[in-house]
Parts: sequence; structure tokens; C-alpha cells
Amino acid sequence: MTELLGRMIRKPQGAIGIVLLVVLGAICLLGPWLAPYGPEKMDFLGRFRAPGWQNLFGADQFGRDVLSRLLSGARATVPMALTATLAGSAIGAVIGVASAYLGGKTDELIMRTNDAVMAIPGLLMALLLVSTLGNGASNAVVAIAIAFAPGMARVTRSVALAVRNQDFVKAAVARGEAAAQIIFREMLPNVMGPIVIEATIRVSFAVMLFATLSFLGLGAQPPASEWGLMVADARQYMHRAPWILIAPSAAIALSAIAFNLVGDALRDALNPRDDR
Repeated sequence: MTELLGRMIRKPQGAIGIVLLVVLGAICLLGPWLAPYGPEKMDFLGRFRAPGWQNLFGADQFGRDVLSRLLSGARATVPMALTATLAGSAIGAVIGVASAYLGGKTDELIMRTNDAVMAIPGLLMALLLVSTLGNGASNAVVAIAIAFAPGMARVTRSVALAVRNQDFVKAAVARGEAAAQIIFREMLPNVMGPIVIEATIRVSFAVMLFATLSFLGLGAQPPASEWGLMVADARQYMHRAPWILIAPSAAIALSAIAFNLVGDALRDALNPRDDR
């Protein structure tokens, strides 16, 4: 692990990504305690207060401190995106490995169905699912997880096809082990590297997708301090108080960049060609 981390921070983008991710993790854990005010504390005399010593990032249309809402809202954005990515990656990985192992017409049926679902853009799929399940953060997580699963299944299958022909899998088949045991105990652990890399990169898309659903009123609901919801509330005041729009937008962008940089660094660190 130490060696892997050293290889990741060897390049500037890896070091920057890890620093951003550490800061983001600290905010998610300690945000409510670091916030100078309560996220829902209103001060009508301070409506649209510009950034300054009293409100470092300014105040919104209700006089609520933007920095406090950002720090508290990290828990409503990043963990949800991580949960959706982990769930979608797990579902897709199992489908991909099972398809590669079963092969033949079963593999063809699973992958053609998977490709048909992949033809629907991720945002449109999430919108359709949330519209069916109902508004709310938990339903948004389920929708994003389902939208991510087909892509992960395709990536996992491509790796699992090579693992399927390895001797340890053939030995498990010769021992008469059940298909489920071979998939979960033999094949799945040996394709975890590409799954982890792909999942890390996908978190950045999940952050933006969850914020988009909240922006459209389909994810987190008021009065939550979720970043996408903050952007939605601020858009009508962007000409009067641009800071209440810029702050959550920048938080979303930096979070997506952090996970993307870490994913790229992890991929490069696990690629032996980088040792040349």
C-alpha cells in the first residue's frame, strides 16, 4: 500500500488529487463541527451579505452562511455519490464476471441486454428511474447505482474473459465447485484491480450526477444543504449575489476533479509500463 501510494504521488496530478481527497474527506467527517454557524441559521438582516469577515463565503437569500452550508452539505453529496458508485460497481462487477464465466448463449443474452441499457445516457436513465421511484436522496442513489451498473459490467467482463481461461479457474471447475463459488471466490477477487480504478473515476461522475438530480429537484429536498440544491436555489439570485452560486459550483467541480485525478493516478500506478 505504501509503495502504491508513493507511485501515485510521484506525478503532480496524483499528489494534487490525493491532497484534495484528504481535504474532502476531512470536510465530510468534521464539516458540521468546522462550520462557524448552523447551516439553517437565518439572519434576515444579513441577506445577500458579500464575502467578508462575518461570512467568509457570503450569505444567501435567507442570510444563511454559505460556508457553513458547504461544510455541512458535503455529507449530503459525497457519501451519497460514493454509495451509489459502490452499489453500481458491485452489481455491474457480478453481472460482468457471471457473464464471462457462463459464456455461450447466456453471455450473449446478458451482454446484448446490457448493451441495450447502456444505449440510454446515464443522466436520462437516472431521470427515468427517479421519476418512477419518486423524489428523494435515497431514490437518487438507487437510480445512479442502476445507471452505472451496465458500464461496469462491460468493463468487468472484458477483464474476466482473460481470467476465465486461467489454470486456477479450470482447476475449480475440475473440482466440481458450483458456479457461484467460482464466480465469487475465484474470478471476482482477481478482477478487482480494474474495478477499483473504474469505480474511483466513476465517483466523479456520480458527484455531478447526484448534484444534477438535486438541482432538478429530484434528489435531495429542501431545506437540505446539498450542493446541487444550493446551486438550484441560488440561480435566480446569480446577478445580485454571484457568490452563493459560485461557492457550491466550485465545491462540486473540485470534488469531481479530486476523484478523477486519484483514479487516473491509481490507473497509472498499477500500469507496469509507467516503470520505464
